[in-house]
Amino acid sequence: MRSLTAPQPIAEPARAGGLLVVAIMLAAVTEAVASTVLSLGRGDIIGDTYATPDEFAWLDMGYTAFKLMGFITAPWLITRINPRRLVLLATITMGMACALAAFTANLETLVALRVLQGFVGGVLLISGQTLLFLAYTRSHQPIIQALFAMGSVVAPATIAPALQGWLLDNESWTWIFFGNALIAAMAVGFLLMVEDHAIEPSPRRPFDWLGFALLSVTLACLTYICSQGSRWNWFDEPRIIWLASAATIAFLAFIARQFAVQERGLLDLGVFRTDDFAFAFVVSFVAGAALFGSAYLIPSFAVSVLAFTPTDAGQLLLPSGALFVTALLLAAFLMQMRKVPPIATVPFGILLIMVGMWMLSGSTSQSGSDDMMPAILLRGLGLGFLFLSIQLIAFCALPSQMLASGIGLFNVGRQLGGLMGVAALQTLIDHQIAGNQAVLSAHVTAGSPAVSERITTMTSVMVGKGMDAAEAGRSALMLLGRAVAGQSTVIAFNSAFAAIALLFVVAAPLLIAIKVILSRAGKARRAPITREGSPA
Repeated sequence: MRSLTAPQPIAEPARAGGLLVVAIMLAAVTEAVASTVLSLGRGDIIGDTYATPDEFAWLDMGYTAFKLMGFITAPWLITRINPRRLVLLATITMGMACALAAFTANLETLVALRVLQGFVGGVLLISGQTLLFLAYTRSHQPIIQALFAMGSVVAPATIAPALQGWLLDNESWTWIFFGNALIAAMAVGFLLMVEDHAIEPSPRRPFDWLGFALLSVTLACLTYICSQGSRWNWFDEPRIIWLASAATIAFLAFIARQFAVQERGLLDLGVFRTDDFAFAFVVSFVAGAALFGSAYLIPSFAVSVLAFTPTDAGQLLLPSGALFVTALLLAAFLMQMRKVPPIATVPFGILLIMVGMWMLSGSTSQSGSDDMMPAILLRGLGLGFLFLSIQLIAFCALPSQMLASGIGLFNVGRQLGGLMGVAALQTLIDHQIAGNQAVLSAHVTAGSPAVSERITTMTSVMVGKGMDAAEAGRSALMLLGRAVAGQSTVIAFNSAFAAIALLFVVAAPLLIAIKVILSRAGKARRAPITREGSPA
């Protein structure tokens, strides 16, 4: 793995002021808040909009699908608009969309605003990170990207859920959007104070509308399939089969289109000829599944099994944010000051996440925040070491004209990995709950001494509190059934936590093999160039 101080194919850009980093961090936080607003506020928003769960799902699917479209559109926009101005425009639009969302409870209006938030959020992240790479020297990227990750990765994984949980318990979900509009206003203010930097312009090319349409269909179908697949029992539902077929056909047509138009295509797939980027792209897919999957499981377990309030569930992840930031800064220090190669912290990050998820797989219905905290802290520490490393591996070897495309594709991979990871965990939990309940119920029979003793005890307790004997007997049976269902859910979540740990057990050898294959292919590809350039 090449060092961060290796010679670059382009001249180093000039240094920018620290104000630019603060501005882009705040802009990234607005996307983080918008992307996680539905995780804890689902019940409140459904109640105020009178939406069914299927109707409410469009708020999430619309945001995610158009965020992916923003990822693939941003590289072309950067060739037409200065990156700082593009970040400014996206942040203003995000703030306005959030402000409008705070003043409406109409479902159709909210869906339209969520679509707009998703698209500009995707553009904001890609243009912001690209601007940081272009405005600062490559040798300073470890600390710059660590700071950016605090807004783009740490905020949605830890800080945003805690703040949103507090607002939901003390105010209402509209305050989340209103607060996000204020953050956007602050980011806009800082961006207006930053001057445009002299950045080498990327070569302009026409927008590939056909390629965009094909890839958009693919991403929209994948978003619906991953979000609703478990809801409709996957391929038992004809609509899932049709959407999967449409996604496959559209993607194959997009690939054919890319090869047909070459440089005039929507995306610059030449980034995959860089060994480091190709490897990091695969890792980002796995890391996205771990990040989004664990961020989905932990609050869901706390709310549905442990009966935490939204505030308590949100604050459960907050302490891990401190270790997440600590790991980011420590990794940045090692890479920038001690010249440690980024690949060195990847195994350490993977190991910490595995251990944390394995510890969570032993949770019970009596677990509290103190019992889960050591595992959650290990997760945060591992994610910090992992995410900074793979971003530096992916982007520091790319020339400036490929940066935007590389960052866009990398984020698409991470987002799709997260979508598929969460979908797989939802399906696992649904199947586990049904299977566990059937197994446990088979052992809870009327003739069992333990069952009879428990029913008798619960009946006696309720009779002692003044309940009619017959009614107390029926209530005891209901409570026993609820206990069986609760234990089935606990076992299902434990299996899901263990699945994330086992994901890395399976993925680690595959990632090593992919790295070896890519390195050998890269050497074979560069060998003819080396021979041609050597003196006779």
